[in-house]
Amino acid sequence: MLATFLLIMDERLIESTPYGKINCSMKTTNSQILPAPPHLFRTLVAGFDTVTNHIALILFPMGLDALIWLAPRLRLKGLIETMFSNLIYRSLAMATDVETTEILNSAKQIWMQLAERFNLLIFLRSYPVGIPSIMSSILPLEIPFGRPVTIEIISLGSVMALFILLTFLGVIGGTLYFSLVSQAAVLGKIQWRQQLLSWPWMSLQMCLLSLTWIVLIGGVSLPASCAISIAALGGMTLGQCAVLLYGGLLIWIIFPLLFSPHGILINQDKFWHSIKQGVRITRMTLPTTSLFFLSIFLITQGLDFLWRVPPESSWLMVIGIAGHAFVTTGVLAASFVYYERADLWIKSLQDQIKNLPNV
Repeated sequence: MLATFLLIMDERLIESTPYGKINCSMKTTNSQILPAPPHLFRTLVAGFDTVTNHIALILFPMGLDALIWLAPRLRLKGLIETMFSNLIYRSLAMATDVETTEILNSAKQIWMQLAERFNLLIFLRSYPVGIPSIMSSILPLEIPFGRPVTIEIISLGSVMALFILLTFLGVIGGTLYFSLVSQAAVLGKIQWRQQLLSWPWMSLQMCLLSLTWIVLIGGVSLPASCAISIAALGGMTLGQCAVLLYGGLLIWIIFPLLFSPHGILINQDKFWHSIKQGVRITRMTLPTTSLFFLSIFLITQGLDFLWRVPPESSWLMVIGIAGHAFVTTGVLAASFVYYERADLWIKSLQDQIKNLPNV
């Protein structure tokens, strides 16, 4: 039923776009056959077929999850407790009403729990290119052997150095993972020698792409955080509205950039051209692209509840790790299939329009 519904919705969205109408009119004026626009359901099926045929690809996310789960923890408990306890205690001393005091006490408890669970290794899960990991969101305290070995980081300088190093390694590893998945999805095979030779150049482009994302999101977040703080002074309702507006602004900025890595991996474009091409494809296929990413979000987030069912101290968690690795690799492969088909469709459509008389 779900598959049928998605296929019907995909067909209707295609027909409702200006390109669907143009396609219908061109059939009466030109006999050239256009390639079919990307279908949501068929694209998802193609993505999961890719993983089934190249099952070794799931070893990347499984390996990262195993590392975060079983390796020694790089903790910042003392540093976080010291910094935020002093900040919250000062805020409590300045609080003049019961509501603010309760909020600050709740924030204190949240930060203490985070300090207990936080592990610097989660920065190996980099964005926008990186190996997916379910353990980076769980932040486990225990392992099947009991309590893991912990290494306490007590210096801010060490934290910054480790953050940069781990994020860099995450982007490098994520680039190899993305490139292998893209080749398997688009070509149906993996050419290891070719991918390894192009890995350094693609990694450089991905690092530049990640810096662009950081600058863009940071440039929006810094003034937005000031605006949210000012709005919060006017009351909780005003502060919540400001947070919602900020979230909407971030989605509006990030959504057109979701395809920005794909051009680097599929067409060997430079990072800036890949960004522009990704925005162009998103804009020209907005209805189907929106439904495509919504479907991916619902599939991954819905199944994540299932993968988190086993306790973190049980070996049954391996099943959750494997399931998460299969699904996330499948939807990533589907995104490359969708990007290639959407790009081909748009180019063919534009060529047809150019050849039409009196248009």
